[in-house]
Amino acid sequence: MGCVWVIAATITAMLPMKRQMVPGMTLIVLAPVLLIWIGLAHGLLWVGLGLLAFLSMFRRPLIYFARRGLGLPVELPVDLQK
Repeated sequence: MGCVWVIAATITAMLPMKRQMVPGMTLIVLAPVLLIWIGLAHGLLWVGLGLLAFLSMFRRPLIYFARRGLGLPVELPVDLQK
């Protein structure tokens, strides 16, 4: 399932920015569930590697949500601005 998630993330990254929102949010929501499943099945080493991969692939959206959550100013990418 981890490999399927990575392939889905790669395909999502190839989409135009406006079409990445729904599949990207789905992948972000599913990531913790998948990491817990991987941890239970294979151990903490693989969870750590999966977490590093997740943070690497989704660093910009995670930074955006963290800034919004902290009440700091955020800017949308040019492709998403009206």
